[in-house]
Amino acid sequence: MMLQPPCRVLVIDDSALVRQVLSELLAADPGIEVVGTAADPLLAREKIKRLNPDVLTLDVEMPRMDGLAFLENLMRLHPLPVVMVSSLTERGADTTLQALALGAVDFVAKPKLDVVRGLEAYAEEIRSKVKMAARSRVRASASLQRRPLATSSASPGFGFRTTDRLIAIGASAGGTEALRVVLETMPADAPAVVLTQHLPASFSTAFAERLDKHSAMSVREASDGEAILPGHAYLPAGGRHLRIIRDGARWRCRVDDTAPVNLHKPAVDVLFNSVAQNAGANAIGAILTGMGEDGARGLLALKQAGAPTLAQDEASSVVWGMPGSAVRLGAVDEIVPLERIAERLLALARS
Repeated sequence: MMLQPPCRVLVIDDSALVRQVLSELLAADPGIEVVGTAADPLLAREKIKRLNPDVLTLDVEMPRMDGLAFLENLMRLHPLPVVMVSSLTERGADTTLQALALGAVDFVAKPKLDVVRGLEAYAEEIRSKVKMAARSRVRASASLQRRPLATSSASPGFGFRTTDRLIAIGASAGGTEALRVVLETMPADAPAVVLTQHLPASFSTAFAERLDKHSAMSVREASDGEAILPGHAYLPAGGRHLRIIRDGARWRCRVDDTAPVNLHKPAVDVLFNSVAQNAGANAIGAILTGMGEDGARGLLALKQAGAPTLAQDEASSVVWGMPGSAVRLGAVDEIVPLERIAERLLALARS
């Protein structure tokens, strides 16, 4: 059996300590070879040419040229898989979401205090994300592919009735941009949408605001007990699960702080299982790009409850982990490219 060569990583960070710790953590995995480090993007450019890495880890906030400007140039001229290392601050959240929009594959959050011990706790996550990034599909800068908001092809005035339909969508790596693409094509009166995207707690507010800016729907963080309305999309507040519950003729959000599921909180399976139970055949489920298999079993529960189910296709996914798992499980009715998912969801909601 052919053994895959280790993926070659270049670590870019202005802190000598972080460069050292990250290099050691990554090199401890036989599937990873750290080919070099760079203290800033200008040095990194030379090393990319010379060392030809498969993956970069890139600190978002850096001297001499900020990480975002560097990333934008890189994605235009020499697209490579990039895992951002960002701080868990509000500004970090905003910058990281911009980095993902520019084409970074994923990110890990750098602990605020005691970086060394904090990064060691993240070791497994960093290694798995770097190895996943090496196998991911990298796109040229997404800012070059922006479409206008809610294009006219999503003809206005769907006339959806109150609680007719509920659309449930789950995503992980690559999902912050995939969800934007889906929601920006939805009309203002689309059926209600409930979403779960794997994100750290401090990122959810910035993410909800970003999606809201790009969509004709009203996108917000769900509050516990609020009624689910058409024309609205609901995300769980950071680090909590979102479920839906039935309350007479309507659905409500249940946001709770129970234990992680599949190592995730929020978990897609938690959302999908609750939708299967409480909306059944009135729901439509879609699973988008992401690492691992969270959401696959929940999507199967939706299908078994009579809901039509979609998965993003492999060619348009940054990582075909979650959709691929759902397909293998027999949970998926249709495999659809990202740019057609919104139109299929709306067509199914009408039928």
